[in-house]
Amino acid sequence: MIGKLKGVVDSYGEDFVILDVHGVGYLVHCSARTLQRLPQPGEAAELAIETHVREDMIRLYGFRSDAEREWFRLLQTVQGVGTRVALGVLSVLEPGALATAIATGDKGGIARAPGVGPRLAARLVAELKDKAPAFAPIDPALIALTGAVEERTAPQPVADAISALVNLGYPQIQASAAIAAALREAGEGAETKTLIKLGLRELAR
Repeated sequence: MIGKLKGVVDSYGEDFVILDVHGVGYLVHCSARTLQRLPQPGEAAELAIETHVREDMIRLYGFRSDAEREWFRLLQTVQGVGTRVALGVLSVLEPGALATAIATGDKGGIARAPGVGPRLAARLVAELKDKAPAFAPIDPALIALTGAVEERTAPQPVADAISALVNLGYPQIQASAAIAAALREAGEGAETKTLIKLGLRELAR
């Protein structure tokens, strides 16, 4: 079984990269996020590999980190999730953001992935919620903030700041995480304008 490949990028396809390793070209399927972060053809690259062997084919899946590969495996433990859907989820949410989205019940953020509708997003949250913290540290303040927003008990400046970031096009979970960070810096009594400014700065990092 192949666990890692290190070589030179030969070329790209719609959902794969061909990696030249000592003259042998390996076709490796990747998430859109991973493909976007790989270098130009002719440059060196390294990928963690998941190998799927069937009677009629051997297919390789590549990841920029072991964490991404672990999530690829975990996602497929949920009924209705195959390799294509798992890569789709990882195309819109990197491992840390995915863990947070599941832990906070952000079904809308997960449903942005191709092939994932509201029903499957709800199933992913329900079945993986208890497993998410083992794959990435979850900010307790973010979980509390998300719950308060959903229950409409969050302070108005906080709710307004999150809403403003969402209206700017940021996913709900990213907006909530940014405002949670802004609250740590500015304090509980911060005004909406201050929270938005600090939140945007956090998102720009």
